[in-house]
Amino acid sequence: MNFFRSWSGINLFLCLLLSIPLFTIFISIVPPKIEIWSYLFETRLIELLINTFYLTIGVGVGSFLLGTSLAWIVVMYEFPLKKVFDWALILPMAVPAYVIGFVILTAFEYGGIVPGALEYLFGIEGFYPDIRSGLGVIIVMSLVLYPYVYLLARSAFRDQNQSYLDAARSLGVTQKMLFIRVALPLARPSIVAGVSLALMESLADFGTVAIFSFDTFTTAIYEVWFGMYERSAATQLASMLLMFNFIFFWLEYRTRGKAVYYQSSGASRKQKSFRVSLPKKIILFSYPAIILCCSFVFPVAVLIYWALDVWDMQVQSRFFEYAFNSLLLGLLSGLIIIPIALILAYGKRLNPGIISFLTTRISTLGYAIPGSVIAVGVLIPLSWIDYRINDITSYLWDYSPGLILTGSIAAILFAYTVRFMTVGFNSVDSSLLKITTSMDMAAQSLGLSRLGIMKKIHFKLIRSGLLTGFILVFVDVMKEMPATLLMRPFGFDTLATWIWQLTSEAMAKQAALPALIIVAVGLFPVIILIGLDKKTSFGED
Repeated sequence: MNFFRSWSGINLFLCLLLSIPLFTIFISIVPPKIEIWSYLFETRLIELLINTFYLTIGVGVGSFLLGTSLAWIVVMYEFPLKKVFDWALILPMAVPAYVIGFVILTAFEYGGIVPGALEYLFGIEGFYPDIRSGLGVIIVMSLVLYPYVYLLARSAFRDQNQSYLDAARSLGVTQKMLFIRVALPLARPSIVAGVSLALMESLADFGTVAIFSFDTFTTAIYEVWFGMYERSAATQLASMLLMFNFIFFWLEYRTRGKAVYYQSSGASRKQKSFRVSLPKKIILFSYPAIILCCSFVFPVAVLIYWALDVWDMQVQSRFFEYAFNSLLLGLLSGLIIIPIALILAYGKRLNPGIISFLTTRISTLGYAIPGSVIAVGVLIPLSWIDYRINDITSYLWDYSPGLILTGSIAAILFAYTVRFMTVGFNSVDSSLLKITTSMDMAAQSLGLSRLGIMKKIHFKLIRSGLLTGFILVFVDVMKEMPATLLMRPFGFDTLATWIWQLTSEAMAKQAALPALIIVAVGLFPVIILIGLDKKTSFGED
């Protein structure tokens, strides 16, 4: 029993361990190093601030417009293949932004597929739009990140009480004004949450902005760390990027807190779809079809074409080594994160209260922090530990073991654990919440201990949640690029870092096969999400 009474202590220890990177970044802010900030201000700081602000605002607006409009169309209108688009519009979540980025960039440049097709089919010559720009990055990232808004907005529109919409229609409100005045305000909290997720992802992105040569704080951190070998400057940049994230946290909280729209209690009826004329049906079909083609169908088709073209060359390269490294990191991360997530979630269940709430919240902050920031926060304390170990062994035994932590995958695994703990925790915790406390009391009345209840009852009931969390962690690790680039040991590359190296050397075709593998793996959680969505939504039809 003492073991379970001390579970809060275990959670507190894990919380402190997982918060080391963030604490490291925070203490780097005070005192500020004037010479570093003077140098940054005189060289690139203003450009980085403008570019980062421009990117986040652009992606926020783009994901909002795409996600909200697509959700409204799918929920409220009847048009051909509506049910197919309903789940297919989620598919771009499986494709990393940097993959779509290098596909679109290569396809539109000189000698690319698009100019060649336009010249062959329509005789249009010299069509080379300036894709390598801030606008190009915003378009690409909006195409990838709109599903965050789409999913939440679609659920919000579906759950709205039909009586409100009927009352507005009876007052002569047009379809357009019905969306603006009634549906959109009711769905505002969900839409704000989706846009916030898109903004966080855009701030954390490294691969896409690097491919498009659009400098932001994430690319600057990498360049300062490896190009200038200046850890203090990299830490200062990471601290500023971290402050950007917390500003968005605050803005989301204030926006959602001041604009709360309630629906009255009572049974809500199923949404009635608008029936429209044939020309409008064609438009309603064409809009999501174009978005889906640009964000998923076209990039994947191009990747398949390129992969087949260079297949023999790729399979003879180091592809299998890099694929093994990616799989190894994904498997090990899942085996580390899920047990820790289970401990945190179970401790929260056994000892509900402010301490458990704070420890779990702090332990799961990493997902909202860019990988480059976490990498910097991990490397600094682990490097200090490595050097102290070498000092001790050299003093005692005249032997230096080298960089035990930062020179191996241990540092990467720690960074992944901090970064993706919330993914595993949410899956485990949501499964545990479905088990009522009355079931626990019934088991205790039959003589089972708390440990016995966990083994014989809880574990069996949450196995699907554990598996789902493991898959989500595995996929996120496979796609992670900035933290891996900063922390990988010498000679250790993954599919994600290999893609970055190939695309930075203008070898897009060679990057197609590893990109396809990452996309294929990324489809697993999307398929799970679609399956769950069909059970809750399509079963009503």
